[in-house]
Amino acid sequence: MTQSPATPLPPPKKRRRLRESRSLTQAQVAARVGVARETVHAWEGGAALTPAQAFDALYAYCAPALVRQAYLLTGRRELARESVERAFQLAWQRWPEVARDRDPAGWVRATTYEYALSPWHRFRRRHRQPEPPPADASARALLDVLLELPPPYRRTLVLYDGVGLDLPETAAETEASTPATANRLLHAREAIAARLPALADPEELHWRLADLASTERLGAARPTAVRTGGERRTRLWTRAAIASTVALMATTALTLRTVPTHYEPPVPRGEAVRGVPPRVAPGPLSQGELELRERLRKATASGPAKLRPAPR
Repeated sequence: MTQSPATPLPPPKKRRRLRESRSLTQAQVAARVGVARETVHAWEGGAALTPAQAFDALYAYCAPALVRQAYLLTGRRELARESVERAFQLAWQRWPEVARDRDPAGWVRATTYEYALSPWHRFRRRHRQPEPPPADASARALLDVLLELPPPYRRTLVLYDGVGLDLPETAAETEASTPATANRLLHAREAIAARLPALADPEELHWRLADLASTERLGAARPTAVRTGGERRTRLWTRAAIASTVALMATTALTLRTVPTHYEPPVPRGEAVRGVPPRVAPGPLSQGELELRERLRKATASGPAKLRPAPR
């Protein structure tokens, strides 16, 4: 298998300018994603935010980057967007817990990764079809190597070399020990370097991952649509739970009404009695029996009206 030549990286000064151009303020990111104007003003002014405004601010700050990270984990654009939306819908359902969390962005990121790497997606019909690969040859080669890694190795690599977390934070988010996380990271880097020697340098790998995620058009939904979609899903699940409870109660009531109130022992199975001749159907009468029957009929017709016992 021939390896495609990797495109050269920009010089350090150009990289610095590129990084500065990408480091937008939170308000700018919120405005680009579509947060309400009063939310941006309240965020910039440091005013107290309502739960909806705080959720929209967190979504605006985290959603675009999370969609790109989920794409590195799955290689599927629609699944990446769906993972982020489901994670934020769950965050909105548990907003008091998420708002008091020490790292709300980390909470949503961990939920996004869990949903994106769920093994149940392979049973879905639309995920059985292959996704169109990236147009760039080097990006396509890197994505192929990433998707060949085991999910825990892929997640560790994206968190450490893509997001930029340190080793203890990566270990905590992946729920693994620090030595196990280090081994996963080393094995993932070795697998990538074996296929793409130009990415043996961690700095080169970091920039390749950033370029791969940024070259794809991965837009996030509006925060209002995510909130309303989560509320609609919650209402549907609540109605389904209520309907199931009512059906269970009705079934229980019907069972209690129709169940017998006392114990009835089962009828034992019949057993054959030995020594008794089997019953047979009567056959035709003989000539003597016919004569006897005729004589008895005549005697009964001409005899006394009432039979009386014979005196002793």
